Amino acid sequence: GVTVFTGKANCPNYAKAELLADYLQANLPDFKVHKITQHPDKWEQWLHDICETNGWEHRQSPIIWRELLDRGGKGLLLGGVNDFLEYAQRYYGITSMMLSEEMLDIAEENLQAYIEIEKEEEEIKSLNKPLQIWITSASAPTCYQLIPLLANGEVFGMTTEISIHLLDSDQFKEVLCGIVMEAEDMAFPLLHSISEHTEIHEAFIQADIIIVLDDVLLNHEVQSIGNYIREVSDICQVYAPLIEKNAKSEVRVISSGKTFVNLKAMMIMTYGPSIKTENVIAVATSWESAAKAMLARKLNMNAAGVKDVIVWGNITGCNYIDLSHAKLYGYDCAIWGPADFPHPVLNMIYDSEWIHSEFLSAQSSLNSRVSHCVGMLPAHAVATVLRYWYHGSPPGEIVSVGVFTEGQFCVPHGIVFSMPVRFQNGNWKVITELEISETTQEVLGRLAHELIQEKLIALREIKEMHPYGADEIIS
Repeated sequence: GVTVFTGKANCPNYAKAELLADYLQANLPDFKVHKITQHPDKWEQWLHDICETNGWEHRQSPIIWRELLDRGGKGLLLGGVNDFLEYAQRYYGITSMMLSEEMLDIAEENLQAYIEIEKEEEEIKSLNKPLQIWITSASAPTCYQLIPLLANGEVFGMTTEISIHLLDSDQFKEVLCGIVMEAEDMAFPLLHSISEHTEIHEAFIQADIIIVLDDVLLNHEVQSIGNYIREVSDICQVYAPLIEKNAKSEVRVISSGKTFVNLKAMMIMTYGPSIKTENVIAVATSWESAAKAMLARKLNMNAAGVKDVIVWGNITGCNYIDLSHAKLYGYDCAIWGPADFPHPVLNMIYDSEWIHSEFLSAQSSLNSRVSHCVGMLPAHAVATVLRYWYHGSPPGEIVSVGVFTEGQFCVPHGIVFSMPVRFQNGNWKVITELEISETTQEVLGRLAHELIQEKLIALREIKEMHPYGADEIIS
């Protein structure tokens, strides 16, 4: 059988019994010990429960019993420290000569060891907690394409489990249930759980990441831009307070979609003043990768070799695709160099007419291409940005992201503007050391003006809807 010792971690009597038990185990081949240490705060309840389960009467620390494994049934109660000392002397002729000062020292060591073990276990448990990811407008095709990318381990790493929460209105409940069933059937090893939610008050509970996919349907013949901006504002006015109330304090919010991605990020910050501005970003990667693909087609090369294309401004509105820092890697041309030798794009495209006419005028067709894609491109864009945010962007590479401005590149403070950033150690940083031409600076001024106008319209809508509390919201 096994002798079980359990007591308060800081109990000197438990220390005395434990030391004698260790001696017996070391010197007697058939004497086996199992120790259970309890925190002083939890001891009384634990003792009450174990005694009630076994029908024992015992009031103090430690409690010692024999588990008669070969006979089954409940253990045989030996009692407290004095009972055990008597038992050891009668059966084995061994006594404990430990002094009370020694007992107190060992009790103190026991308590410290217990606290450290408990802390380690808590840390291990927290590491094993799945990341809580909420996706709004989850019936959108982008969400369907995004789930496998998030669940296959490439975004957060092969040791991080995730729980996905799909949020949409009640009319899409059936669609959400279908997505949940399909994702469950795929049995992703890192997908801890996936669930659908149509009750808005449940939104964003314990969220680590929120991906906002809401879009407004544009039809300029029917509605004015002001009406669309009000629609976006209404959505964010619902989401932002719920994020503040239900999500974790360090929640990361990603604005994606085909319309008003900058404005959505801006209005979530406006209506949720406690949400950290550095934790809200708008995704520009779809436009970045579409531009890279267009250049690769022109140069008859692999798009993976095109780097550092910058998307400035209003991602889903008037943006500017800047090639002045773009580079080509692995491009087969007259200038030879090592595999990692970069060729500036503008030096390699000798047809400057193509850049100024076709490529720049193609930006409107790029917008159209990106806006009409069925979900694969934006899903990949969101997954890429999340991967960079958690694990860093490739060293030396430029990534374009819509962020809250603080005067960088002379862009006015307080709008969400797409600009070049670098991700490192779980944060992003604007690459302010990048040199830009006077022409680019003029373009940025015009793009900023459009976003300021958008913001002013949105704030005017807020004033109309909240005539008394508007100043507080705007500030």
